[in-house]
Amino acid sequence: MASNWSVCGICDFRHVTKPSVVWCSDCDEGLCDDCKEHHNISKSSRDHDIVPIGEYQNLPTEVLQVAQSCRKHNQKYQIFCKKHDCPCCKKCIIEEHNECKDFVDIDDVIKNVKSSNAFHEIEITLLGMAEYIERVKKDRQENLLYIKEQKEQIENEIQQAREAINSHLDAIQKKLIEDLKLTIDKENKTIQQFLKSDEQNEKEVKKFQSSHLKIKQHASELQTFLTMKQMERDIATKEKFIQSINKRGSLGYSRFFCKIDTTLEKFASNVKRFGEVVIETKPSDVPYVRQKDKQAQLMIPVPAKSIDDLILTLVQTVNTHSKKVSGCTMLPDSRMVFTCYHPGYVTVVNYDGSKDFEIKSGNAFDVVYLDDDIIAVTSGVYSHNIKITDMKLKKVTKRMHVGSSNDGLALKDKYLIYCGRGKGLKKISLSDDSVSTIITSKLSERSYVTTFNDSIIFTDPATNTVTCASMQEHVNWKFKDEIILKYPLGISVDNDGNVYVIGRDSCNVVVISPDGQRHRQIVSAMEGLHEPSVLHYDLVTNKLLISNSMNKAFLFSVTS
Repeated sequence: MASNWSVCGICDFRHVTKPSVVWCSDCDEGLCDDCKEHHNISKSSRDHDIVPIGEYQNLPTEVLQVAQSCRKHNQKYQIFCKKHDCPCCKKCIIEEHNECKDFVDIDDVIKNVKSSNAFHEIEITLLGMAEYIERVKKDRQENLLYIKEQKEQIENEIQQAREAINSHLDAIQKKLIEDLKLTIDKENKTIQQFLKSDEQNEKEVKKFQSSHLKIKQHASELQTFLTMKQMERDIATKEKFIQSINKRGSLGYSRFFCKIDTTLEKFASNVKRFGEVVIETKPSDVPYVRQKDKQAQLMIPVPAKSIDDLILTLVQTVNTHSKKVSGCTMLPDSRMVFTCYHPGYVTVVNYDGSKDFEIKSGNAFDVVYLDDDIIAVTSGVYSHNIKITDMKLKKVTKRMHVGSSNDGLALKDKYLIYCGRGKGLKKISLSDDSVSTIITSKLSERSYVTTFNDSIIFTDPATNTVTCASMQEHVNWKFKDEIILKYPLGISVDNDGNVYVIGRDSCNVVVISPDGQRHRQIVSAMEGLHEPSVLHYDLVTNKLLISNSMNKAFLFSVTS
């Protein structure tokens, strides 16, 4: 490595200081403008690679520090020793590698090294690592958003629990206060009634006193004697009544107490916390596959199913218990889900054909299974919402506003892809409800969509076409043959990328090869199709569920 690349090496050797403008890696030194011109025309150096000095200085430090000639002998490297995996000059071979036999000319080793497989593998590996880091970053950011949503949800649950407790305590407090009021009002009424009676007794006693005083002052002895006996009898009766007052308990002194229920006291003393926050960590679903492992996988050929080899065997005929079926899917436990577009409900049918339950969720066009008994249901033209429905609770738990009509539906990673009619093909994030456009071309009503790897395949019944495109809106292929497929609706794919499409007006199911070049009718009216509308290929069981618009569906086993 040169000691100073900012000055011309040739001029510096002549004790002249000139700034270098280019760097020659073969000469391992910088060159000024004059020396560069001689360097370019000299027979010994005209084929050397030179780069502007500014670009050379931008190389990583570890590259700049690499010695391009032997530091020990101050000679250029000429030979590469495969045994020791190192470059050598002539003196190195004599002194340190005289027993080695596997040598290669250094020029042969470095020739086209930047286009070599090893260098390309490093580039691909770095690209894969960068992509993985970006995926991990995105995954963690989505997890942060999800944690924020969970925090808000849990806070709401805590607040609701507290409000429920407060409401209950307020109710029993109100009842206790009402009981207190009734008890006190009753006691007050009893005492008031007693006071009225006592007031009457007081008047009668005062009347006796007044009569007695008047007799004493003005009556004769005979009058006094004759009336005294009657007075004694009247007074004795009144006195007997007064004496009975205390015996009847009318003079009991009322005191009130409140005995708090012991259950409430125990609750106040025993409950130390309002609840507990539990964290559940699931394994990462962002695996990292090394480039070498990818290459090893690519080297193992996996034969794909040819559409000519596909064999459909009818497993059962299913009563959909629904009319105007516009969507269907299969659950992990083999139950089947059918959507009724109008008046609008979702029907779940057991594997034996019996009806499990029905959810009246409003207009239901298409349906996909998400996870943990959760399904997503589109609303067609009647609503701009996609409904997230919990089949355990048997109700809609969330409405995702998408701002347009929404027909066919598919799940891709953490996004719902849906046909937005005049708005084109759209997707909405399940993590933050953000909506973005995939394909801007307008779709007709009742279009359906499915995905395979990085491709999106969708139907357009108004134009009788099936289109396969990339996420970047590049069209891979289009299929249109009105003789074999007319008014295409429901669409699905198998594990090999074979595309299954309903033809409503052609009353059939057509399978199209992954490249869109070949097709074959596999189900027709002869198998019971009548105004067929939708289908679903179960990737786990390799079963194909095909539904008519009215009442009847068919479950086929697919083999090859």
